[in-house]
Amino acid sequence: MRTDDFIRTLAADSQPRWRFGRVLRAATVAGVLTAAALFFAAIGFRPDIAEALESVRFLFKFAVTITLAVIATVAMGALGRPGTPVAARLLPLALVVALLAGGVGLELIALPQTQWMADMIGHNARFCLTLIPLLAIGPLACFMAALRRGAPSNPGLAGALAGLAASAIAASFYAANCDDDSPLFVMLWYSIAIAMVTTAGYLLGRRLLRW
Repeated sequence: MRTDDFIRTLAADSQPRWRFGRVLRAATVAGVLTAAALFFAAIGFRPDIAEALESVRFLFKFAVTITLAVIATVAMGALGRPGTPVAARLLPLALVVALLAGGVGLELIALPQTQWMADMIGHNARFCLTLIPLLAIGPLACFMAALRRGAPSNPGLAGALAGLAASAIAASFYAANCDDDSPLFVMLWYSIAIAMVTTAGYLLGRRLLRW
């Protein structure tokens, strides 16, 4: 065998069987399926789901959570590779903030001021703070396993984005059960639940993703 052929053979043998992009896509699918399985097995849709689908406020929740899930997953995948500029990958998250702020602003205009606090507190806060982190466990585990196949230069931030993406996936499922549809409720309680999982992801990332 010639030297050049030998070198090419060694290089081919050293390539991972699964590239990181494929691993991340598989982890995303697995995470969504895991959250879906738990949701349908233990939680399920709200009783008035047919009527809720005709409500703009109900659909708005998914616009926020699904947009966040997509942006956070893309950013996490980028940071799973070394040398990726951080700021450019985090900037699209401002779109989610702007979307939620717009919904909250319209809600404040549409409702009398006396109703603002009641809609923000809602009556499902306890379930929101419990079920979103619970539904996020599977996706977070899948994302952490995928990131261990990458090489994040900032393990804590990569882990935080994994937690953000996982909790956004979880919130998308939980939103189909929650009958608190006000953007004010989403702004307060969904944000707290997502922050909890994001913090857990950060701590796990610092511990598990170092290289």
